Amino acid sequence: MDSLLGLIDQSFDCRYSHSAREALNELPDSFTITDPSIAGHPIVFASRGFLKMTGYSPEEVIGKNGRVFQGPRTNRGTVIEIREAIREERGLQVNLLNYRKDGTPFWMLFQMSPVFSKEDGKVIHFVAVQVPISRMQRRNGVSLSKDGSAFNEIVLGSCRREVASDSLLDLDHVLAFNSTCRGLDAEERCEASDLEKRKATTAIKNIFSVLTHYSEVTGRLVCGKRCAISGVGFISSSLNISLGRIKQSFVLTDPRLPDMPIVYASDAFLKLTGYERQEVLGCNCRFLNGMGTDTSTLHQIKESIRTEQACTVRILNYRKDKSSFWNLLHITPVCDASGKIAFFMGVQIEEGGKNQDGHGLSPERRQLSAVGAVKVAVRSSSMGAGCSKS
Repeated sequence: MDSLLGLIDQSFDCRYSHSAREALNELPDSFTITDPSIAGHPIVFASRGFLKMTGYSPEEVIGKNGRVFQGPRTNRGTVIEIREAIREERGLQVNLLNYRKDGTPFWMLFQMSPVFSKEDGKVIHFVAVQVPISRMQRRNGVSLSKDGSAFNEIVLGSCRREVASDSLLDLDHVLAFNSTCRGLDAEERCEASDLEKRKATTAIKNIFSVLTHYSEVTGRLVCGKRCAISGVGFISSSLNISLGRIKQSFVLTDPRLPDMPIVYASDAFLKLTGYERQEVLGCNCRFLNGMGTDTSTLHQIKESIRTEQACTVRILNYRKDKSSFWNLLHITPVCDASGKIAFFMGVQIEEGGKNQDGHGLSPERRQLSAVGAVKVAVRSSSMGAGCSKS
């Protein structure tokens, strides 16, 4: 738990400075800020307005996923909408039924927006504003009271429970709600007023104003729209987390960008080559070549990429400190859910290298294992079945 809190403090304070917390708490709105790069997509900041509205203390909220505020009548379709918006790294505005700490349900207008880094265009946080909806209607047209007291007679039973998992919104958890409380998620409907929608939009703008100002203080600038970085592609937050679990040395390059730059480099690759991540991203892999690199091997690699076929070669490469090593390199295309090539993957194994955890597997099997894990991650990230070239 201490390590998680350390990540949360680093996620927020290093980006905006500690003073940003005080400024955000001066805002009257109910909102949370979450970090999709930390496993479980936890809340890293919760406003005083949010804590007052839900009845929770900061210690009960920070580090938790937003699913803990859902319950048996939370509409599963709306939950999936939120999940999809996060996966696609875009904003969203929906009506959502959530639950306070004491178990009472309440309707709110939920507006979410990604926060982008100006340095590399990646999503670093999501801001979620919650505006209570003052008037609601059932599907059959019967009006409910402003305080939602008509809901207070609902027996929550065993449906509501907190779930800890790496995914932001666990689909199995949502479906479990549906099977236990079948039909309840569609029983009630509500609609936010135009005034409430404007209030949510204004709150988002005010929050971004604070975040932008304090990111300028730290020099780690953020913005509300993704900024295009020349020559560098984007890896979604969910895909970045999945790729980070793969311990093998590998890179992903984007064939749709000029000169096929590296858009992802694993920690093991950085350790093998001695480069920092910012020195690698946006560069073509040729920086690993040197005077002793065989040109015929380079031609073989270029041909495999041109024909979109996999290949395995033994090539002399060079680290940042100019020391050389024999690289057992496997290159293969990686397809997205539609079957189109999204990346080319290069898996590197140092010939005769020490301290490599291969679990007794041959280099070839280790390479194929890494390729399989990356293909699953990419296809899952794009929500579907992809093609299979190997």
